[in-house]
Amino acid sequence: MILALAGGVGGAKLAHGLVRILSPDGLVIAVNTGDDFEHLGLHISPDLDSVMYKLAGLNDTERGWGLADESWHFMEALARLEGETWFNLGDRDLATHVERTRRLAAGETLSHITAALCGALGIEHRIVPMTDSAVHTMVTTEAGTIPFQDYFVRLRCEPVVTGFSFAGAESARPTPAFTAALKSADLSAIVICPSNPYVSIDPILSLADVAAALEGRRVPLVAVSPIIGGGAIKGPAAKMMAELGLQPSAASIASHYGRRLDGLVIDQTDGALAPKIEAMGIPTHVAQTIMKSADDERTLAQEVLTFAASLNVRSK
Repeated sequence: MILALAGGVGGAKLAHGLVRILSPDGLVIAVNTGDDFEHLGLHISPDLDSVMYKLAGLNDTERGWGLADESWHFMEALARLEGETWFNLGDRDLATHVERTRRLAAGETLSHITAALCGALGIEHRIVPMTDSAVHTMVTTEAGTIPFQDYFVRLRCEPVVTGFSFAGAESARPTPAFTAALKSADLSAIVICPSNPYVSIDPILSLADVAAALEGRRVPLVAVSPIIGGGAIKGPAAKMMAELGLQPSAASIASHYGRRLDGLVIDQTDGALAPKIEAMGIPTHVAQTIMKSADDERTLAQEVLTFAASLNVRSK
């Protein structure tokens, strides 16, 4: 069994590649919920929805988020009423948030609701939230500390970033299915998808039980760099790194994850960085990591799995 840690568009793409290779029993996708928030009285789970819509074949490939063939009558009506319109909710997408919120209010866990939504959309592979508790990614900037969605959407990533924190992580526990995957005797590798390390992956790693499980793991942990040629395919990861005083590069990704990693997959563009990363003690595999098609996703997923199978767990 493979455990994938994912968040956002890049994570959803590699998760889709893994789905095309592995059976439903052979894959668990644990998804970041640090950017979940309440908006207009609704519980919004952006990363869960990105992965869920991608695996259901319903995602909007051009925007990179939300549903394909979406309409926006609700937002237009809300604007006429002078309501909050800074966060777009499509008419069809709205149904997901309404149903999730209704079920949460009725006492169901986010885990149970996610499984039910995936079942309704015909998704056989397991998508699990990182936690059923509330964890909120906070972005520390020169303008103050800002909830992630305000930084990312309302302020369009404009404030200069100085750090991150995860409110609620100190007491949050991973979901039962995530915990079971971490402890499973069938687990053969853990894959960190090419998601933003600071706001998509670090919230997952901030959970104490997850950190402890990774520290004591007996299977290889492999990451795919989300930075290619000094930039990010999508999102603010490179901007964040530069503002934190780091060179946006695959080598900086390796340094960020550090001793957690048993291997790192980098893009062909960054092949010259392989010796530098391997000098850190991190085996490196060079591949085509830009995923423009489903075939690209599958090919990269297979290379990641083959690479992981060749690795030993680094000594702690």
